[in-house]
Amino acid sequence: MLSFFKSTSLRSVRVAKRTMAYSGWSHVQEAPPDPILGLSQAFAADEHPKKINLGVGAYRDDQGKPFVLGCVKTAIERVKDQNHEYAGISGVPAFTKAAATLAFGEESDVIQSNRNITAQSISGTGALRVAGEFLARFQPNTPIYLPTPTWANHIPLFKDSGIEVRDYKYYDPNSCGLNFNGMVNDIKEAPKGSIILYHGCAHNPTGVDPTQEQWRELAQLTKDKGHFALFDLAYQGFASGDCERDAFSLRYFAEQGIPLALCQSFAKNFGLYGERTGAVTFVAGNNNEATALRSQLNTLIRPMYSNPPIFGARIVAEILQDAQLKDQWYSEVKEMSGRIIRMRELLVKGLKEAGSNRNWDHVTNQIGMFCFTGLAPEQVDTLRNQYHIYMTRNGRISVAGITSNNVGYLAKSIA
Repeated sequence: MLSFFKSTSLRSVRVAKRTMAYSGWSHVQEAPPDPILGLSQAFAADEHPKKINLGVGAYRDDQGKPFVLGCVKTAIERVKDQNHEYAGISGVPAFTKAAATLAFGEESDVIQSNRNITAQSISGTGALRVAGEFLARFQPNTPIYLPTPTWANHIPLFKDSGIEVRDYKYYDPNSCGLNFNGMVNDIKEAPKGSIILYHGCAHNPTGVDPTQEQWRELAQLTKDKGHFALFDLAYQGFASGDCERDAFSLRYFAEQGIPLALCQSFAKNFGLYGERTGAVTFVAGNNNEATALRSQLNTLIRPMYSNPPIFGARIVAEILQDAQLKDQWYSEVKEMSGRIIRMRELLVKGLKEAGSNRNWDHVTNQIGMFCFTGLAPEQVDTLRNQYHIYMTRNGRISVAGITSNNVGYLAKSIA
């Protein structure tokens, strides 16, 4: 594999500093409110009995309650009495090994040849920030291309890492599907050697994914252009219920020898939201490069947060290393994804029964927790003000907020 880092010596980059005398905080202006947080606060204050919160990206069971996986409960009982010593800088070794293997697959050459340099992170957000800082340090002046739209936090995250953020076309509002031709053209026009961020599966916020054939075409384009692929894989198993299918894009790119890095989150697929469990992986071209990458990744992490929290990592490692618990996890993550798929189907059925003449096929064609409904901001405002249904103004809903009890009311309100 041609290394993305071969032309760059692994060195520290000097950062110019500006000296400014302390003068109090009067010059600091209040930041704009977080739109999701504001939505949750408004929902909490609403006393209407039929109110629905479709804004928060966290799984709920069919009663609208947080769901703790059975395999997680068992794993907690096994690890709860372990000591609370620090993990190493790169985290709990059993976890980082299991995380990389889950993503790339046991038979992957990346895993078999020990070319994955994996460090535990503060969930997916932390993985992306570490990756951003690393790329800014060792591939300076290289832009990163993000899909339009993308997870809102991607943009400030990479800007704060010191990377120039650009975008590529992704979502087609007319079809509520993928603008594949626009996507291909933008990636083709990107300067050679750019960083391209791909959502590995269950694109957030649209729920629109390329087909496997389209992923193959994107891999060839990425390879031909000498781009670096950065995968954000936050929903493996949770998207389709099939861990192998959800990892197809990443594994295919790796098989083709495309330089890449991977950011994983275990919030959604293990229900470990507050445990902040994630991993970042860089793939080395050879053993010497692996040694250098590992040392520099640790050097980067050390002054950021020194070492990661251990409890969530121990839970995930316990599950993925135990055949019985792993099988249970496969079953439970399929159950979660299956409920979301059923809610999509029930919503479309309810919309038709309520008299809507619109084509709602995109609701069932999209995948994962989120759905871009195609509703206009004015329609979203009406749903909130008149029907007490809360979602972001771009029409994105968290399908996990739909239940058997509220889907009928939701469908009638939209129709």
